[in-house]
Amino acid sequence: MNVDKAIEAGHAPVVDVTHPVDTDSETLSANAQEGVRRMQATTQVWTKSHLIAAYVMMWIITFVDYAQGGTSGNLTPYVTSAFEQHSLTSYTYVMSGVIGGVLKLPLAKILDIFGRPQGYALSVGLIVLGLIMMAACNNVQTFAAAQIFYSIGSNGLSYTLSIFAADTSHLKNRGFMYGFISSPYLITMWISGPIADAFLKGPGWRWSFGMWAIVTTVVCAPLYILFTINYKKAIKAGIIVPVKSSRTFKESVRYYIVEFDAGGLFLLLAGLVLFLLPFSLYSYQEDQWRSALVISMLVIGGLLLIAFVFYEKYVAPKSFIPYQLLLDRTVLGACILAGVLFLSFYIWRNYFTSFLQVVNGLSIIESNYVVEVYGIGSCISAILSGIAIRWSGRFKWIALYLAVPLQMLGIGLMIHFRRPDVNIGFIIMTQIFISFAGGALVITEQIAAMAATDHQHVAVVIALETMFSNIGGGIGSSIAAAVWTGVFPKRLMELLPEDSLENFASIYGDLSVQLSYPKGSPTRIAIEQAYSDAQKWMNLGGLLFITLALPAVMAWRNIKVKDFKQVKGLVA
Repeated sequence: MNVDKAIEAGHAPVVDVTHPVDTDSETLSANAQEGVRRMQATTQVWTKSHLIAAYVMMWIITFVDYAQGGTSGNLTPYVTSAFEQHSLTSYTYVMSGVIGGVLKLPLAKILDIFGRPQGYALSVGLIVLGLIMMAACNNVQTFAAAQIFYSIGSNGLSYTLSIFAADTSHLKNRGFMYGFISSPYLITMWISGPIADAFLKGPGWRWSFGMWAIVTTVVCAPLYILFTINYKKAIKAGIIVPVKSSRTFKESVRYYIVEFDAGGLFLLLAGLVLFLLPFSLYSYQEDQWRSALVISMLVIGGLLLIAFVFYEKYVAPKSFIPYQLLLDRTVLGACILAGVLFLSFYIWRNYFTSFLQVVNGLSIIESNYVVEVYGIGSCISAILSGIAIRWSGRFKWIALYLAVPLQMLGIGLMIHFRRPDVNIGFIIMTQIFISFAGGALVITEQIAAMAATDHQHVAVVIALETMFSNIGGGIGSSIAAAVWTGVFPKRLMELLPEDSLENFASIYGDLSVQLSYPKGSPTRIAIEQAYSDAQKWMNLGGLLFITLALPAVMAWRNIKVKDFKQVKGLVA
């Protein structure tokens, strides 16, 4: 199958990386979709000051996104506790994570067909909608629905920013530019906790979500305006001519249903949600795993996932997942690494903030500092990895010989140190190990995926990689919820003193009630031990899955990116 036929059939070609594509010519890519061509036209007409302004704006947007995300993450246990459903903290992330991940490929289509700014504006709108719903929610169900909108938007925002960076940077510099854009973690890790604490002690968590809805809108608007102005400038210069569709409304609906593979999207989304939710919900059923609801959700979810595979293979006019890309071992290895990295992360990370406050006796600000060690370490590691990639021209050695072994060491040590009688310094040490490994792995997996294709398909491969990340995170959250609801209440019931058993439900469901018992009291000791027992199994699960990272990285080709040309126009 030649390149033209592959594109026509909806299959993305894998680039022969031994002979990099020559993109020195300033003409637009002939076979590229409209969104890619628009971006190429934009980078050919904008000035160096606009390029610098774009990266400054992306840094500021990321700063706000991280600060808001950190604040919301600290507030989430208190939101679910306000409805006496603290144990549903993990559940609120399952659907939002899975849906946000699966919708990356349709978003990639929006970016490629309609344009980068359009997908960016849609993502920002969903974030603001989710935040408004969170501010106004009156039950945990509404909060979970708000998390879905917010997660789709937040994932979309970070995704579109990564595509902006890919469109405006050489491949050899891209790791560093990604590290630069993620560097706001160096600041936000210090302020997210105090902001959350200030709202909890002041106007309340609802006002926090409302404030961030306004700030997000104001901060994100200038970047959209910048790209729109330069696109119109490219039209005036005659570099690109907008093409109006001659399709009727009915023809357009049919075209986009096929283009976005609506049937495959529905089967995959419904199958994943139905299959994963029982892990979070089984403990609330009288018969638990034998419950008809749990069994039916698992069976129907599994059948839908099987149906998705057959539908994509034999029915779909355009495949939802570009198999030609997945057949490339570098792309597939990067996707598997992304999946297991997030799967492992969310198994041990869920309930970590609560653990630090209950077991280690930290305040919300102090626990946030410990949690954000991952953010600051991964940010520094990402920048250093980007510099190392530019210096050496290669990326595989960083992941294979440094990052994966360090990640396994950090998670393994957590099994021993996440106990009531351990100094918090040892827990911080494990977070440093994991953070430096995680930052390097994220950068190298993204560079690996992009190095295996051309500019036309960058959005698709990054969508695939991030979809695997989100699905892995959703599975990890589901496993964490299953372990938590299976171990914590059982051990809590066994360990609580008799005079506290009557308060079992409120202790199990409300973080504030858990913290109300003083350190050293029999009830608090029982709660701490139950936390420790649940965390031990969660950490073991995290270590088990991260071992799959080793063969995933070994599968990568050792591509030299130093002289690899992929983008057009004035780029970093």
